Amino acid sequence: MQIDIITLFPKLLNSPFEASILKRAIEANKVMVNFHNPRDYAQSKQNQVDDYPFGGGAGMVMMIEPIDLCIHKLKKGREYDEIIYLTPDGEKLNQNISNALSTKKNIIILCGHYKGVDQRVRDNLITREISIGDFVLSGGELAAAVLCDSIIRLIPGVLGDESSALTDSYQDGLLAPPIYTRPASYKGWEVPPILTSGNTPEVEKWRENKAVEKTKNNRPDLMDDQD
Repeated sequence: MQIDIITLFPKLLNSPFEASILKRAIEANKVMVNFHNPRDYAQSKQNQVDDYPFGGGAGMVMMIEPIDLCIHKLKKGREYDEIIYLTPDGEKLNQNISNALSTKKNIIILCGHYKGVDQRVRDNLITREISIGDFVLSGGELAAAVLCDSIIRLIPGVLGDESSALTDSYQDGLLAPPIYTRPASYKGWEVPPILTSGNTPEVEKWRENKAVEKTKNNRPDLMDDQD
């Protein structure tokens, strides 16, 4: 998979890809991640990439031309399955979206900044708009890191145990059950005996029941979606 991220602030994205699972995925050639700065495509002497909104109002808007030129150049090199714009008013990211995107070959992610991008970018260049939640960030860079992490970890061979991703929360419409590790007893806080019993069928049954219970208590809306 290749992910091309268009951002005015590529340094904001360095850290997430320089450690842990994302770093290993890149080093193992499971994914290639590139950053592209619209300033490199600006046509003015000042490398201007934003301007005041037509009609007045507060804030600055990212201009269409640098973004268009950047995307046009990228598309000359390969075909893209999705060109994603990260925005608070987009489709809310969930596990099903991440699952689907993890099967794609080439993706462009556009990070907005300031008040966002010229609407003509969204109308004519973007294939999908995604939000990571009902809140506003200073820019799309952190959201891009979240989206990339949720996708890359699902690529076959990225996780040491591929079955690990299949037991994550939301994969089956439920939250993940409680998990424990050694020691079995700590300060009088005990691990449920069933988990140390060695009875695998009963352990799986316990986990399923706990997943349902946790989902009903914490995210009842997920149960409603299954009805």
